[in-house]
Amino acid sequence: MATADGFALPELPYALNALEPHMSARTLELHHGKHHKAYVDRANELARGTPVHGLPLEEAVVTARKHGVGPLFNYIAQIYNHNLFWQSMTPEGGQPPRQGALLDAIRATFGNVDAFRQQFIKAGLGQFGSGWVWLVSHQGQLEIVAAGNAETPLTDGKTPLLVCDLWEHAYYLDVQNRREEFLMRWIDQLAHWAGAEKRLRATPPR
Repeated sequence: MATADGFALPELPYALNALEPHMSARTLELHHGKHHKAYVDRANELARGTPVHGLPLEEAVVTARKHGVGPLFNYIAQIYNHNLFWQSMTPEGGQPPRQGALLDAIRATFGNVDAFRQQFIKAGLGQFGSGWVWLVSHQGQLEIVAAGNAETPLTDGKTPLLVCDLWEHAYYLDVQNRREEFLMRWIDQLAHWAGAEKRLRATPPR
């Protein structure tokens, strides 16, 4: 989120220990309270006196990207990416849709939920180094997008529905360097499908 005074660190939508045993309270404490906060603080420093100061967060991400990939874009985009990451998880997660627009779209694109799951995990494993793996809506179709560093499909005009953080600080305390185990835990136990459904339904028709 952004205010007249700059970007703000949002509260987590659940308690620090709410995602255990799949994601530890210590991981959330460090990831949200240290890493995410550092992105917010640095973005506010860099944004002062620039055209992005005071813009809504999503607009700031897109505007900063137009000026190239550099510190300003990286820090602002990381705020947006993390905001959606927290919203992409829930203590009641891992329950894929049994009906509705999202299930229909998954079937149309991937065949079924299990095929989507396999492709999502594969894309996350295939992203070398730090980055993100996203489920997005674009021109009425679903896509899985893997992106490095702070990149976000938002800048390509796509609507993010779910995102999983692939930076090692998202999972190293819990599963060390076993990214596949993390991705399986994430999609099977934490993914907030109902939130993705709401975002899909809110996507403007194109």
